[in-house]
Amino acid sequence: MQEIEKKVTYSIGQFATIVGLSAPTIRYYEREKLLNPHRDHADRRYFTETDVSWVKFLLHLKGTGMSIQELKLYVKWRAQGDATIPNRLALLKETRNDFMEKYRQVQHHLQILNDKISWYEKKETGASHTEEPFGDYLTRIGHSE
Repeated sequence: MQEIEKKVTYSIGQFATIVGLSAPTIRYYEREKLLNPHRDHADRRYFTETDVSWVKFLLHLKGTGMSIQELKLYVKWRAQGDATIPNRLALLKETRNDFMEKYRQVQHHLQILNDKISWYEKKETGASHTEEPFGDYLTRIGHSE
């Protein structure tokens, strides 16, 4: 006799914990049609490992700066099948370009922060006694007034 494998399912609370979102956010994603939970015989939501993977993917896209509206568009196109691959590809490339610009800005901010920390550490330890007027500093980091 062959055993039937039981599919692991999660309540909304369990699912929310696993994916790192609140239950209200899960319901919001459902209302926005980003997520389509299953329903049991009592009409209660339940989720599967496939849903976990899907939400984690959506959160990766969201983490790159993709807006909810763009996520909705991506989900809509995905549901329409392979004919929309060019649309999805263009959206993903645009998202990547926007993300890379933000990433360059963050890297620049981090470099300025690291430079300032280094300067203060040298001053604090006595390794440096130089003074730099603030205007000169701004010019040096590319933020002249």
